[in-house]
Amino acid sequence: MSQPPTPSDRTLRFGPEANATAARSLTREQARAWALEAGFTNARLVALPYAGEARDAARFEEWVRAGRAGTMKYLARRGEEGALLRSRAAIPFSWARSAVVCFAGYNSAQPRSTDTAAEGAGWIARYAWSSRPEKGNDGAGGGRRPSDYHKVLKKRLRALEARIREERAREGLDGFEARGCVDTGPLMERALAVAAGLGWTGKNTCLIHPRLGSYGFLAVLLTSLEVEAEESPLTVPDRCGSCRRCLDACPTGALIAPYQMDAAHCISYLTIEHRGPIAAKLMEGMGRQVFGCDICQDVCPWNSPRRTPLSADPELEAREELVNPALEWLAGLAEAEFELRFNGSPVRRAGFLGLRRNVAIAMGNSGLGRFAPWLDEWARAADEGLQTAARWALGRLGGA
Repeated sequence: MSQPPTPSDRTLRFGPEANATAARSLTREQARAWALEAGFTNARLVALPYAGEARDAARFEEWVRAGRAGTMKYLARRGEEGALLRSRAAIPFSWARSAVVCFAGYNSAQPRSTDTAAEGAGWIARYAWSSRPEKGNDGAGGGRRPSDYHKVLKKRLRALEARIREERAREGLDGFEARGCVDTGPLMERALAVAAGLGWTGKNTCLIHPRLGSYGFLAVLLTSLEVEAEESPLTVPDRCGSCRRCLDACPTGALIAPYQMDAAHCISYLTIEHRGPIAAKLMEGMGRQVFGCDICQDVCPWNSPRRTPLSADPELEAREELVNPALEWLAGLAEAEFELRFNGSPVRRAGFLGLRRNVAIAMGNSGLGRFAPWLDEWARAADEGLQTAARWALGRLGGA
């Protein structure tokens, strides 16, 4: 194995100024290669602050001020100087000079939410089907258990960070600061992904990768390493064209205009983040969705089965029992069983009563009278959200 060059070797090879730059730089090729090695499907590197950061920060500010974040108060948190914490990476992370934005695909061969399903089936968003292999007590392969993509991707970000540190140590270079974020960090991941050249923001406000579509998780590794001056970020042009399929398909009108979403009307928000009762008009539009929603992605031509490759990620494979789950099965889960089946799964975020509320709404939208016994019981529940949904559903079924 070759030995790391000595300081004098580096000076002779690169010169003093180049050596100082190398000590704090990261290249796009390195970042992408090491991210793929860590298990991501794709990745790009962007310097901070990026060119369109002020524009994106202003748009985010306007969106929050308009009340389109619903009850997600964490999105409205502000830094010491009054700016929204998530609007610029430098507000919570003043040391950040670059971001490795990583994409992990979760597309699978299972049907779409817009395909014909069995009578009385609910829908759980595709991203929440994730599972990983489970080893038996003897170390042999067993079944599968729920996997939370946050934990899966954070583990990969740690591996990416470790690889960068390892390579820099091999070259005798200094350490650096880093922070990995997956969904829960104070960042605008999609804006960073667009700036890094991973794709464009679609009319449904999702990031669309030109080869991988929009079925993908985003994970970001912020570092104090600079991007070499000659490397300008790639950009991917908006390729939505005149298509309006996502806007026309949204059943609750959450997509109020191209590239604009009112989260307070989004089914994903309503079934996951929102607590308590839901307006009757919105419940009617929620259809059979019990956790999240894929409609605006399922109708997108960039996610066509002929265009978008299937993921082969062993830690994010689909749990078959969550694909078109029977509403009876979900309704029959006791709280202890809910915790057991969804421990480590994104579905747990909705909470036991939240999921029941969503199931009640799906039952009402099904038009099936056989669900009345469950709804009769839930109509007397202490939880206001569940009680309101059950009474509304009974009315839809003619039982109120």
